[in-house]
Amino acid sequence: MKKCVLYDRDCIDCNECNICDLDSNKICDNCEKCLHLEDNDYKGVVIDEILSEKDYTKDEE
Repeated sequence: MKKCVLYDRDCIDCNECNICDLDSNKICDNCEKCLHLEDNDYKGVVIDEILSEKDYTKDEE
């Protein structure tokens, strides 16, 4: 079972992780408006944590 990326639990397929940060009624379409890149010549992303595939899946034994 895959892990939830927002909460400390297994994924329940709620899709909350796919909601747009600027419009909560919209699914994220990767428009990047939330990154506020209008005045920048570069893109930057803050990395909070690095997870591997094993963090998202659990082998059923």
